[in-house]
Amino acid sequence: MIRMICCAGLCASLPYLADNSLAATVFRCEDSQGRLTYTHLGCPDDNSQSLQRAYNPTPGTGKATPMARDSPKALKSDTQPREVVVVGRKLDGCGDRLTSSERRQAIIRQQIRGGMTRGDVESAFGKPDKITRVDGDTRYHYADTKGNRRQVTLDEAGCVKEKGKR
Repeated sequence: MIRMICCAGLCASLPYLADNSLAATVFRCEDSQGRLTYTHLGCPDDNSQSLQRAYNPTPGTGKATPMARDSPKALKSDTQPREVVVVGRKLDGCGDRLTSSERRQAIIRQQIRGGMTRGDVESAFGKPDKITRVDGDTRYHYADTKGNRRQVTLDEAGCVKEKGKR
């Protein structure tokens, strides 16, 4: 009989236990400068302390929050489209005279164009056979197995000089 009464009492208290499991009591600590801290461990001695009940329901319980609705004014756009501005762009250090696609095509075709970097030249032809330096310019010398020779002139910044501007 006692066992039955205990079981009935325990079953009757379960809804209250379930409701309290979603809430917690925490300490609300406020320091002399007005900053708030919430903690389970208590407040430092120089803070004012009060108990605060925090209710954190699990997701999916209760009524759903409706999404914001677009106003008819927001749906109509009478303004002209704006120009896209690129904020973070990598500069090549050679005046950005070539686009990335022009640069790639030149490297693939093993062509040298003014505005390419030292790295672009080495990507197209590899390490030079010989390097000479004259009046601040650096010259990369290449020779292939057929006896063809090629020379690429780089300025002080390591950029390919255009043929007419040596």
